[in-house]
Amino acid sequence: MEAVVLPAEASDRWSAGVIPYAQMGYWKPDYVPRDTDVLAAFRITPQPGVPAHEAGAAVAGESSTATWTVVWTDRLTAHEHYQAKCYRVDPVPGSEGQYIAYIAYDLDLFEEGSVANLTSSIIGNVFGFKALKALRLEDMRIPTQYVKTFQGPPHGIVMEREYLNKYGRPLLGATTKPKLGLSARNYGRVVYEALRGGLDFTKDDENINSQPFMRWRDRYLYSMEGVQRAQAATGEVKGHYLNVTAASMEDMYERAEFAKEVGSVIIMMDLTVGYTAMTSMSKWARRNGVLLHLHRAGHGTFTRQKTHGVSFRVLAKWCRLLGVDHLHAGTVVGKLEGDPNATRGFYDTLRLDHVPANPAHGILFDQDWASMPGVMPVASGGIHAGQMHQLLDYLGEDVVLQFGGGTIGHPMGIAAGATANRVAVEAMIKARNEGRDFLREGREILKKAARTCPELQQALDTWGDITFNYESTDTPDVLATPSF
Repeated sequence: MEAVVLPAEASDRWSAGVIPYAQMGYWKPDYVPRDTDVLAAFRITPQPGVPAHEAGAAVAGESSTATWTVVWTDRLTAHEHYQAKCYRVDPVPGSEGQYIAYIAYDLDLFEEGSVANLTSSIIGNVFGFKALKALRLEDMRIPTQYVKTFQGPPHGIVMEREYLNKYGRPLLGATTKPKLGLSARNYGRVVYEALRGGLDFTKDDENINSQPFMRWRDRYLYSMEGVQRAQAATGEVKGHYLNVTAASMEDMYERAEFAKEVGSVIIMMDLTVGYTAMTSMSKWARRNGVLLHLHRAGHGTFTRQKTHGVSFRVLAKWCRLLGVDHLHAGTVVGKLEGDPNATRGFYDTLRLDHVPANPAHGILFDQDWASMPGVMPVASGGIHAGQMHQLLDYLGEDVVLQFGGGTIGHPMGIAAGATANRVAVEAMIKARNEGRDFLREGREILKKAARTCPELQQALDTWGDITFNYESTDTPDVLATPSF
């Protein structure tokens, strides 16, 4: 077989310890992405001495067909067809040494309907690559042809509202507190009090599964007793997110089947179960007519840092593809990380059918969901009734607002906390529907509503001045244009 002779420049670079991916064909500045390509935008921080385009080419190579040397077997396939192509590298404004590398992947590289394969391909080995100091997947464009290989949410926003017979306002929820340690009977009492007071949902939290102090079957039975009693008392459809997260798929299916058997309209799972398990539960939920809530447990370990990991907007796209009805997506004003503009981008990604590129919201590609149902975003973590005008302004109407401590910590009791939240949201929606500037007038609207609602007045007196004003670590690189 004829020997392969590397170009002199490539040989020199190799001896210096930098693999010449650009020379190997992964740098294609003249490439025009096709409608069928999967596109990815990576934030790259090259090691000293590594040119930005070479680092981008390395990411393209390592996330598709390349290895550290030329291999003879490249001649046994249509090699260039399967190569990812880094076609553009832009410096990040105000961040010296950081670049956004745009990479195109042929659709043939991915298994249909598999987020597990998609993620193994795009983020498999490349995040440990020595030529990079740091790497972050900022955004992806999923082509329509690939979107159509996924089932998406089992029900979606429109069907969820029809299941629940609730329209025209945010849905209200609460996480049962304390998360851990209650007996099953006392847990069910919390569920009943919160739902009869005016909430639509209560929920298990991410770390309540089946511990010695409360086994899952007992929790399900007492929680559903609380749901059914609250439905009888209020005449409204109510739900409790029964967490089916478990050590195996067999256990998850057993718990989901029992939840359906006892009449639950919704179940939940944690992100930590993995993409394959989430997809399997999504198919179960669609087949059985049960809403599916996803808690993004653990996401902050890889979504929060600015320079390394995976942006939450990308995770949101993966979760919409594999199919969930709910996904925690940030609050802006609560205790958890959430830049206003970035969060708007997350919510648009989950809810809209067509999401236009908007760098000020962190959205770098147009995304067409091809009529795939939307995911209901969930706002949870350190929010209270006194923020209702801000929550409605930032997050809109199609959202679940979950007030855990802001319900269960109410001085007048759990039901009173729920009533305060329900009165606050209905007062704010009424003001919005009347055409008032509810954001500017928000405090006055709440004060007026509280005159005839002592529960709301007590909530405002207790929490009205509490804020969590910390600078976000994950913000878009392009500033939003001020509105006047």
